[in-house]
Amino acid sequence: MTNNDRAAGFCCADHSGAANAKAILAQAEAQAKARGLRLTPVRKRTLELLLEAHGALGAYEVLEQLAAEGYGTQPPVAYRALNFLVENGLAHRIRRLNAFTACAHPSEEHRAAFLICAGCDSVTEAPARGVSDALTDAAAAAGFALERATVEAVGLCRRCQEARA
Repeated sequence: MTNNDRAAGFCCADHSGAANAKAILAQAEAQAKARGLRLTPVRKRTLELLLEAHGALGAYEVLEQLAAEGYGTQPPVAYRALNFLVENGLAHRIRRLNAFTACAHPSEEHRAAFLICAGCDSVTEAPARGVSDALTDAAAAAGFALERATVEAVGLCRRCQEARA
């Protein structure tokens, strides 16, 4: 799937459209400032790339775009920026796709699940407090202290469902 396909409506409503991407970027910048974090030009541009993608991008896809814009050609350039964004709640790592996506709600403390389309690889961030609470309770019942969990569910987005109908 191309970035144009993603922009055409594959992604969640929170990421869709330039206005929402600008709003998310503004929230992320405010969060970074409030926490005393440094959103360097390469970190900011990496976040912008994730927002523009309206889905998930692999580290090498990010690196290609950063390199084309003069930010450097070595993999650590992308990995350091992506890791910073993930560690600070501005992006999420989607393990199934070995890729990253911008957080749709960087200014809110929240628990998310990621809905991954098996047809087009789009990623939608969905609220998951109930799922997270159930997992925490199940872990506690087993005597396990849960530190973090990522919920990734695979299915078909509305557009891919319609294409198969």
